[in-house]
Amino acid sequence: MSASRESGFAYQAVYRYLTQLIDEPGNQGAIRLPSLRQLSERLNVSISTIQYAYALLEKEGRVYSVAKSGYFAQATPSFMPPGGGNDLLETVCVSARCNGMRVLSGDDPAAAQPLDSPLLMVERELLRQYPRYLQTAAQPCGELELRTLLAARYTASATHCWHPEDVYIGADLRGVLEILIAVLELRHATVLIESPCDWAVLRLLQSFDVQVIELPLQPDGTFDTEQLETLLKIEPVRLILLSSRLSMPHGSRFPQDNRHAVAQLLIGHGIWVLENDCHGELLDDAGGQPLRELLDPDRLLVFSSFEKHIGVEAPYGFVLSRQWRNALQRHFLLRSFRLSPIRQKAIARLYASGRVDQHLVILKRLLRERRSQWVQLIRERLGDVLDVVEPQGGATIWLQSRHAVAMDAVFQRLLKQNVLIAPGELFSIQGLHAQNLRLGVIGGDEEALLILVGLLGDALRLAPRADARKHPACMQ
Repeated sequence: MSASRESGFAYQAVYRYLTQLIDEPGNQGAIRLPSLRQLSERLNVSISTIQYAYALLEKEGRVYSVAKSGYFAQATPSFMPPGGGNDLLETVCVSARCNGMRVLSGDDPAAAQPLDSPLLMVERELLRQYPRYLQTAAQPCGELELRTLLAARYTASATHCWHPEDVYIGADLRGVLEILIAVLELRHATVLIESPCDWAVLRLLQSFDVQVIELPLQPDGTFDTEQLETLLKIEPVRLILLSSRLSMPHGSRFPQDNRHAVAQLLIGHGIWVLENDCHGELLDDAGGQPLRELLDPDRLLVFSSFEKHIGVEAPYGFVLSRQWRNALQRHFLLRSFRLSPIRQKAIARLYASGRVDQHLVILKRLLRERRSQWVQLIRERLGDVLDVVEPQGGATIWLQSRHAVAMDAVFQRLLKQNVLIAPGELFSIQGLHAQNLRLGVIGGDEEALLILVGLLGDALRLAPRADARKHPACMQ
C-alpha cells in the first residue's frame, strides 16, 4: 500500500471527478464521457492516470468503452424510497438494496468468510440419514439437539449453568425479541439501554411503546456508574439491556473492572438484565468473564443469533432464560415458528465437531486485518476530520467527527455518489451520536478503499457546520 500512496493518488481525484460527472442531476440514459486526452488537459494529469481511473470504473461496472467511440456511462436513476424518503433508517435499508450501491452501512461479519458451505454439506448428509418420513415434527422451542448444545456452551459453572429447557430458538432475532417484550410485559414499561444501540433493537422497542432511557458509553467503553446508580434510584426501570463483552456498534470492549462494578450495582438493585451476546463471539481477545457470569442467573436473560458468525443460512435467534418458562413456551407455541429440524441439527453438528470454533479463529483474524486497513487509512488521510474508536472486534468501525458538521449533508452527498454510510443518529432515540458514523469494513480491494476514504473525506470537509443551518448567515 505504501508504494501506491507515494504516487499522490491523483487517480482518486480523477475518479471522484468522473463519478460526480456521471451522477449529475438530469443525466439520463447513456452518457458520453470525455476522452483520455480531453481529461488529461482539463485536469492537468497524465493520460495513464486517466486510464487507471477509467479502468477502476469499468471494473465496478459503472463505465464501458466502445471501440473508436470512447467511454460511456449509464446514468443511475434517482431513487426515492417508499414514504418520501423522510425516514433515515428506511432510506438506509432501501438504498442498501439498490444496484451499484457501495454499502458501508451494514454489519455483516460472516460475509468475510461465511460458514454456509460446510453447513449445507452437513445438512445434506443428515438428509440422507434422516429421510423425510423418519423426521420428527418440528419442536416449537427449537430442536433439542441444538438447545442441548447451546445450554452446554453457555454453562460456565455449577451456579451459572443452563439446561436445554432454558433455551428457546426462533426463526429470527426479531421474532425472539418480540416474544421477550410480550413475556416481560415491557409495553409502556421503562427500559434502560446502553447507547449507541443496534437500530433494529431500538425500532422494535419504539414499536411497542417502550419507554427507553439511554446510558451513553464513555469513549473507553465504560459506563458512568454514578449516572447508572442515579437512574436506577429515580426511574422505574423494569429491565436493562447491555452487551456481553463487546459493545456494538461502538466496537469497544466492556472493561472487566467496570463490568464488575456495573454487575454489583444491578445485583444490589435487583434489576432484570437482558444481555446482548450477538457479537460476543467476535471479540478479538476472548479473555475475561462475560457480563452474564457476574450476575444473578435468576434475573437474567441472554439473547443472540448464529447469523453474525455463520452466515445468512443460519438466521435463527435464540434466548436463554431460567425463569418465565411457562410464558415463554406458550408464546413460542403461539408464534409457531417453522424451523427446519435438519438445519438446526446441522448447526449443532458444526458446533459439536469444533468446526465453528475453528471458523471463528479465521473469521476474527480476517476482520481484524480489514479493520486495521481501514483504521490506518482513516488516520493517515482523514485524521484532521475524524477520530476512530479503536475497534476490539466485529466488522464495523465507530467514528467521531472532529468538527460539528451537518452529518445529514455528509450522508446525502455520499448517497448521490452511490456510497452508503450509517449516520450515528440511527443508533439513538434521544438524538445522541449526531457527530458519529458507523462504517462496515467488509469487501473492497486497496484501490476501492482509497477511493471510498477520499469520497468520505470530501463529504466531511465540504459539509456545512451543524450550527450553520440554524444561522444561515454563518454560511456566507
